[in-house]
Amino acid sequence: MTEHQKQYTHGYHASVLRSHTWRTVENSAGHLLPELKPGLSVLDVGCGPGTITAGLAERVGPGLVTAVEISAEVLAKAAEAVPESAGVRFETADVHALPFPDASFDVVHAHQVLQHVADPVQALREMRRVCRPGGVVAVRDSDYGAFVWYPSLPELDEWNALYHRVARANGGEPDAGRMLRSWALDAGFAPEQVEASSSTWCFSSQEDRAWWGGMWAERITGSAIAEQAVAEGFAGREELERISAAWQSWAQDPRGWFSVLHGELLCRV
Repeated sequence: MTEHQKQYTHGYHASVLRSHTWRTVENSAGHLLPELKPGLSVLDVGCGPGTITAGLAERVGPGLVTAVEISAEVLAKAAEAVPESAGVRFETADVHALPFPDASFDVVHAHQVLQHVADPVQALREMRRVCRPGGVVAVRDSDYGAFVWYPSLPELDEWNALYHRVARANGGEPDAGRMLRSWALDAGFAPEQVEASSSTWCFSSQEDRAWWGGMWAERITGSAIAEQAVAEGFAGREELERISAAWQSWAQDPRGWFSVLHGELLCRV
């Protein structure tokens, strides 16, 4: 690992990958869509399984999309999932030191990345550096401290507090959404260059509750979050099982509602 790389809080458990493959350019990059035009060159930082990447490629074709990931294993899976005809190239890269010349891309995009990196300000400096004058840097990150749900189950409060502990032990910032504008200004963007907004994912239908609640019920007992929580003494297996059962209870409750707040930025270069 480089000095900037930290343990990825979520890990790559099957439940995590199911969550990531649900994301599309429509449900996860709506703030960027009006900026996308055919022929633009795009850098997709932290592309994950490539589902957002594929949507970006559809909108800027015949422009080229470059997708980067710190994990070669995840990048290989993205390359398998995105058709060769989509106009996407894949490279391993660290956002703190991108391997591209200055002013290489019209659009630089990162979704749910800055909350996990060791130095989000340096990451934004690098994203700004490789973006061409007249281009845009677009980021979106969730804010765990602003998540709200009903019914109010104490075990879900425990889950949220536990996630904060694990994420911060890894050098991340789980409340990144509210901090994006501050980080962008620290990275050298002028206030008038930064357009800040927010949006939510909302899970309330029976299908959505089953997916979201079932996914977290599995993640809190089987993913890297669970392993680290136990290894570092943040929680025991019995506590994780209680939290998992509460997620299942929430998912089965027809009154259930969950809102995930995201901070978003469009930074003009």
